[in-house]
Amino acid sequence: MLEEKLDALSRMMAEHMGMPFPPGFRGLDIEDQDMVILDADAYGFAAGVLEGPISAQHRSGLTRLLTACEKILPVIDDQYATKYFEHVRDMAALAAEIESLRAK
Repeated sequence: MLEEKLDALSRMMAEHMGMPFPPGFRGLDIEDQDMVILDADAYGFAAGVLEGPISAQHRSGLTRLLTACEKILPVIDDQYATKYFEHVRDMAALAAEIESLRAK
């Protein structure tokens, strides 16, 4: 089960790399969250999870990132950007789920 989720995360990350960053969202802060940093952090946490268990500090950062995603998604009024950042959230959520499975 863990291997399947890791494979799914790897596919999501590859898909993400193929998606252009939403126009107009560079340098944009939504709900006090820089959108470029949110994107980069999500990918970085996911990459860390693929490499192996992440530290407690990184798990905490991943939780904060997921909370930020839930705050910003309802505020985005661009269809493509919504799809893009939903993908970011889903990628981070899967990374968190994998970490949760490892902790058991």
